[in-house]
Amino acid sequence: MKILRFESLEERHIPSLVRIEGLSNSAPWSEQAFKNELFNPQSVFKVALGDGEVVGYGGYWRCIDEAHIVNVAVDPEKRRQGIARKLMHELLRQAQEEAIVCSTLEVRAGNEPAITLYEKLGYKTVAKRKKYYPDNEDALVMWLYELDQWSARG
Repeated sequence: MKILRFESLEERHIPSLVRIEGLSNSAPWSEQAFKNELFNPQSVFKVALGDGEVVGYGGYWRCIDEAHIVNVAVDPEKRRQGIARKLMHELLRQAQEEAIVCSTLEVRAGNEPAITLYEKLGYKTVAKRKKYYPDNEDALVMWLYELDQWSARG
């Protein structure tokens, strides 16, 4: 992939997000769920475009001074190219610009690549949610504190 850039979510992106979501998650977000993000004033969603096509996306909800990462996915054919890392950098930089001071997320306990990425970004596992996902898999709750002092790494 030669060019990777980020755009704010627009309705024209949603069919690609639904496709990637279906390939990435056992309980995927619906088309309507993504459309809802367009009108949610607390939502920040970014789309990663590689060579002009949607290759990934991610978003967070503003919760007072916290960025709660709600969804991150990369097209399975485009994984292992650093897209998720760059996407997370984009989201965290956006949160910093909004004076958000911390970030949290839940991740499947068995998703080692994602857990490793989040740890490299500075997130720490602070709890486990038993049977959090519809298929009963546990989730790890991870926090990134002092986002105002965070710098891109990982």
